[in-house]
Amino acid sequence: MRISKLLLAVATCAGLTACGDTTGEQALLGGGAGAVGAAVVSADPLFGAVVGAAGNVLYCKTQNNCR
Repeated sequence: MRISKLLLAVATCAGLTACGDTTGEQALLGGGAGAVGAAVVSADPLFGAVVGAAGNVLYCKTQNNCR
């Protein structure tokens, strides 16, 4: 069980680095990954979604390899 949670957490982190074409898509992808990641570690999914959305938008806007 512990290994499956770890694999899901790694997959979630990889999802956070996925940039969408628009700011809305970036927020949606990050928010979804953050919510899932928070649920995996038994944290508040709403807080995880907010942090994930903000983090992904910030990452995508500051990196040159994203659209």
